[in-house]
Amino acid sequence: MENLLVINAHPKWDSDTSVSLQVLRHFLEAYKRRHPESSVEQIDLYREYIPCIDRTFLSLQEKKRREERLTEEERTLDSRMSELMRQFKKAKRYVIAMPLHNFNVPSKLKDYIDNILIAKETFAYTDKGSVGLLNDGRKLLVIQASDGIYTNQDWYSEVEFSHQYLKSMFNFMGVDYQIIRAQGNHSLSREEVLGKAFQEAEAAAYDFNDY
Repeated sequence: MENLLVINAHPKWDSDTSVSLQVLRHFLEAYKRRHPESSVEQIDLYREYIPCIDRTFLSLQEKKRREERLTEEERTLDSRMSELMRQFKKAKRYVIAMPLHNFNVPSKLKDYIDNILIAKETFAYTDKGSVGLLNDGRKLLVIQASDGIYTNQDWYSEVEFSHQYLKSMFNFMGVDYQIIRAQGNHSLSREEVLGKAFQEAEAAAYDFNDY
């Protein structure tokens, strides 16, 4: 069985009322029934330390390229980034649970992506361009909640950048992509939104470990 990594990108990481987290819990219940031998690990991006691209981050990358001595702060950062990378690469299945924030991913999720989208780890530069290194049958399921509806092929569809970004980045690394949209929470009833998303979550859980 494949290892599953749950990437919880909700600022209220333990909320009982969050739509995306309710769908996540429904998915995990179905997934564990279907794949009881599978190992499940979770990281809560707004509870745990997720480095961001800042002065120390950039200094670390430059010093590592030049093989220079690191400061204590840089060594701590390097250790945490390595830990996140090991955890990510150890898994073969991924679930991201997130709300849509201003048509894009939550800020901590962007920080997390910056820690795993690393040359020679998850992609490589070649003479013919960049190529993904995770081409071994990995899968990602995104569970996204939003007040608006973003599948009507209108202006909202054009500016829904989180879906475009995540699909592009994970496909770039070699990871297959799937999304469940628990959308329309502003105009539709909670029961209607969750009912549809729960059905999709059960279907996804059923075959998530299949190649």
